[in-house]
Amino acid sequence: MWNPRALSAPLALLLLHSLLALISAQRSTWNTLSGGAPLVVARGGFSGMLPDSSDASYNLAVITSGPDVYIWCDVQLTKDGLGICQPDINLANSTYIASAYPNKTTSYLVNGVPTRGYFPLDYTLKDLSSVVLTQGVYSRSNLFDGNNFGILTVEDLAKLRQKPKGKWLNIQHDAFYAQHNLSMRSFVLSVSRKVVFSYISSPEVGFLRSIASRFNPKTTKLVFRFMGLSDVDPSTNRTYGSLLQNLTFIKTFASGILVPKGYIWPVDATLYLQSHTSLVSDAHKAGLEVFASDFVNDVPFSFNYSYDPLAEYLQFVDNGDFSVDGVLSDFPITPFEAIGCFAHLGTNATKKDKTLVISKYGASGDYPACTDLAYNKAISDGVDVLDCPVQMSKDGTPFCLNSIDLIESTTVAQSSFSKFAMTIPEIKSGIGIFAFNLTWNDIKSLTPSILNPFAKYRLFRNPRSKNAGTLLALSDFLSLTKNQTSLSGVAIIVENAAYLADKQGLSVIDAVIGALSKAGYDKPGSQKVYIQSTNSSVLLKFKEKTSYELVYKIDETIGDAANAAVEDIKSFASSVVVNKDSIIPNNDQFLTAYTNIVPKLKNASLSVFVETFSNEFVSQAWDFFSDATVEINTYITGAQIDGIITDFPKTADRYRRNKCLGLGDNKPTYMEPVQPGSLFGLITKEFLPPAEAPFPPLTESEVAEPPLPPVAKIAPASSPNAGTKSPQGNSQPKVTVCFFLSTLAVFIASLLL
Repeated sequence: MWNPRALSAPLALLLLHSLLALISAQRSTWNTLSGGAPLVVARGGFSGMLPDSSDASYNLAVITSGPDVYIWCDVQLTKDGLGICQPDINLANSTYIASAYPNKTTSYLVNGVPTRGYFPLDYTLKDLSSVVLTQGVYSRSNLFDGNNFGILTVEDLAKLRQKPKGKWLNIQHDAFYAQHNLSMRSFVLSVSRKVVFSYISSPEVGFLRSIASRFNPKTTKLVFRFMGLSDVDPSTNRTYGSLLQNLTFIKTFASGILVPKGYIWPVDATLYLQSHTSLVSDAHKAGLEVFASDFVNDVPFSFNYSYDPLAEYLQFVDNGDFSVDGVLSDFPITPFEAIGCFAHLGTNATKKDKTLVISKYGASGDYPACTDLAYNKAISDGVDVLDCPVQMSKDGTPFCLNSIDLIESTTVAQSSFSKFAMTIPEIKSGIGIFAFNLTWNDIKSLTPSILNPFAKYRLFRNPRSKNAGTLLALSDFLSLTKNQTSLSGVAIIVENAAYLADKQGLSVIDAVIGALSKAGYDKPGSQKVYIQSTNSSVLLKFKEKTSYELVYKIDETIGDAANAAVEDIKSFASSVVVNKDSIIPNNDQFLTAYTNIVPKLKNASLSVFVETFSNEFVSQAWDFFSDATVEINTYITGAQIDGIITDFPKTADRYRRNKCLGLGDNKPTYMEPVQPGSLFGLITKEFLPPAEAPFPPLTESEVAEPPLPPVAKIAPASSPNAGTKSPQGNSQPKVTVCFFLSTLAVFIASLLL
């Protein structure tokens, strides 16, 4: 007979196990030691933007990141034994002390290294009261230096307007100060009676052991900081590499370790990631938390991250094997985004935003433009619309390439085809080797070359694959896209149609229409076809012959558009492409205000696509904190654009899936769009860049164009021909002169490009 009482105990036990499993699963969302989310420590506040350890820097960290941020203070001692927050024992780079005390440098041995500069121990706190802080990293903006930010004492951290979650003291040079009769131990113990510190770190075993018994780890945790593996701890005369082998010893006086990020994810000499070490798991087994340092957004890091700092943070906190317990960053907004919105999304996270992601020559940030590798990477990265800028070969084959000039993205200048070098000013300034002078078989044989739009900043894309992949004919491109269910459309870009028809006898429009028809795109289907051009005459011709979606590209930076110009565009296009500056202008890379372009175009029922969104920090205004995700978020949620054109589609697609979208008033601070003009307003009058004239409006005359010329019948020639006039792009001048250049000249020029 069934006995319910006999089953009640097993059932209760089963329910208990289920409850414990649920609790365990909730706790183990993060592979940290505690099971909780990693913490974010702002090194010197938001030191990536404002002078390190200034009150403004600390306040900005809290304002942008939210109240859960921890602020970091590198403690230095003054002549009278008081503690100040400064990133280095030498004040020369982080302050204007040389202006206050010219020619007063001194020299000391710092951990055995002779160092000349301005040292805090030579000055009383009163002496330093007139010293102004400066941005110590020269690649960052110095326009905030005129705000007269003064040096803060450690006690000042408790008086900040914006209150962080906790404070972290780093004691870097206890042994050095002890040699000069200053006691860092005495100072720390004294100040801790007035201010509560969540963490105290030091790279010196002796210092941490000397204070370990004086702090309750439930209130203040001690963290041992590792320096370079071959560097020596002055208190033990042991290298940090050797100390790393004895984590159980470190556990006797510290609750955690702080290590350079390369200890966890090493990179090789070419800046590519190697396999992660076992450090985090080893430390967790020893009961030690692990904090990783050296995170910055504006210094090149591993090429594996494609210049995306958020991707780097995710590698440390959400890699499936482990998570660090915290990160030390100059740009705290980015790790907060990673931890709060992007971690644990999974590969099939739902899109929460409908903004189109449109590729720029495929994933050309990772592979050579318009190659099979770039296109397949863009598809796997979640792009909606894959683009093909159509060029024409000498024998009439349409193919995909970013430019009609083969020099820009192939090694043609180093090939036997360099003899075809010429200038055609109506197409582009400078020399070129143009596609219409080579057959498709010739072009297929060329080696692609990755685009490096920021090479002048020494920022190069994926060197291992800089010449990888093969170019695709338009027919091959359409065969690739037709079978991709993830794609919502293709963008076919047509330029130079008038020149090709009039001077080369090539009809790029007919070639495109024929290829699309042959691929079945002329029949109703799930994928849209977007035809894009800067020439209204081209789009009108497509409107006459097809029913594809037409996209008009405005190739100037504009501040407005005349109503007549908008109405003219609306008569032949359903979407418009504009550049980022046309929506949010900037002055010296500081955003100023929104223009009226987006609402004006959208009120006319025109969709607005914006280009170009890149990951490299130099492509972004200062207001975006060297973070591509901050920029994307601002244009989508702030400017309300309809499409993003990007050479890194993975970054844009990931944004559309983040957990912080759709939260309304509950959206975290770090996912608010930036406010144009907010940083510009912090610049003091003396440091303000000169005012810039507003961008001109787009006029109706710039949109209207004469009809395309008929396709000329050109007799075969033994050598390339120069061209005549073609319709200008948006308000660009027409030039008709052209001439040949020598092979040597084009080779030299190609090295300079």
